[in-house]
Amino acid sequence: MLQDTKSLWLSCRKYIIDNVDAEDFNRLFSHVTLQTYKVATKTLVLQVPSSYICEEIEKKYLDVMRVAIFNTFGKIRLDWNILVVEDQPGGKGKGLIVEGNDETLAPDGSIAATKQNLRVAPGTASTGNLPPIDPQLNQNQTFRTFIEGDSNKLSRAVGLSIAEHPQSTQFNPMFIFGPSGCGKTHLVNAIGNHCLKIYPQKRVLYVSARIFQVQYSNAVMQKQINDFIAFYQTIDMLIVDDVQEWISAKGTQDTFFHIFNHLFRNSRRIILVSDRPPVELEGMNKRLLTRFSCGLMAEMEKPNLQLCVEILKKKTLRDGLKVPEDVVQYIAQKANGSVRDLEGVINSLMAYSVVYNCNIDMRLVERVVQRAVKSDDNTPLTVDDILDRVCRHYEVTPNAVKGRSRKREYLIPRQLTMYLAKKYTNIPAARIGRMIGSRDHSTVLHSIEQIENKLLTDKEFAAEAAKIEEALKVKKEQ
Repeated sequence: MLQDTKSLWLSCRKYIIDNVDAEDFNRLFSHVTLQTYKVATKTLVLQVPSSYICEEIEKKYLDVMRVAIFNTFGKIRLDWNILVVEDQPGGKGKGLIVEGNDETLAPDGSIAATKQNLRVAPGTASTGNLPPIDPQLNQNQTFRTFIEGDSNKLSRAVGLSIAEHPQSTQFNPMFIFGPSGCGKTHLVNAIGNHCLKIYPQKRVLYVSARIFQVQYSNAVMQKQINDFIAFYQTIDMLIVDDVQEWISAKGTQDTFFHIFNHLFRNSRRIILVSDRPPVELEGMNKRLLTRFSCGLMAEMEKPNLQLCVEILKKKTLRDGLKVPEDVVQYIAQKANGSVRDLEGVINSLMAYSVVYNCNIDMRLVERVVQRAVKSDDNTPLTVDDILDRVCRHYEVTPNAVKGRSRKREYLIPRQLTMYLAKKYTNIPAARIGRMIGSRDHSTVLHSIEQIENKLLTDKEFAAEAAKIEEALKVKKEQ
């Protein structure tokens, strides 16, 4: 009987070989082996090394598997279930269980008049017995050194809750986005460090999107992709920074999709960082974007002047620097709301102070700031800059323009602001609408069309718009 079962499985494999791409057979089906076949219960158990292979077969070759099994094992009733069981010391792998139910397998291999039922069950083993890993965290970036302000209050509060309760499924995944220099990387490192302080047995890993992509490429070249995926599926808290760098990396996205699914299904923590929200990651796989958006999206903004001053005072105190109050105010104003620029200036001042044994005064600070902080000369216009200029021209308030009134005195400034924002910024129409009274994409496009028509037919209005644009260009050059 055993020999007959092996012969049937070999025939099944031969059908698969003849009907799938050779590269895909080597990548997927070559890892599938027969475990058991029970005629009485009509149950076929196949063993595979990872859930990634199960998911790939489901996505691309489910019909081929059905036909292969029907042609070799006969007309049986089937229900497809994939049961993933983590590797154990005894050598048990991960199994693909195919067992009988009341659905009839038609001669062509499809389930007659019934929608397929293929599901992936989560793994059950703990990661506690695995060897420790280097979390790749910056030990200096903790909650103690992270200064709270209005621009990061929500993100910090949720991040602290996640670090203290990583087993909770609330706010999973956490997607943090915001401009460069607002403290995103510091926050996620603080989350990882705090979690390990409370739960040292947890497998926490911080990785940049770029490093992940390089690791993936190396794994593909060395034909170790299954090992690569299996490693990441053991992580308890995975932190990925700068995920916007994957926009054109289709293979990396597909692989991370499988890793994400496994971690999410097993209630592991996923924290993602980007310079923009998921809706603006144009070119990213849609099924991945839906997963990015299914947890908590926390926006971090550049710190205001007051927060910059607090950050500077905390850092100078920690580094033992004596910096006059007027110097602190000057640095905060020149740092363009970038925590990274603030730290660069303080580090440079400390170096000058030690090497030249000199006091920190305004003259020294001006020299350091000129070299360490990017000038505002080429700073692009923002939607707020444009809204402010339009409101001043028409003598209305920003709140009135953002409001719901359809009065002409507010409607024209609102539409013109949308038109100029689209012209002078790289911000998508959907986000422009959200920034100007929480309006949708279609409203912005309609406003742009209305302004373009008005510029062609109303010379007086065209002159007003030109005057506003000139003022914006002057502001940009200042």
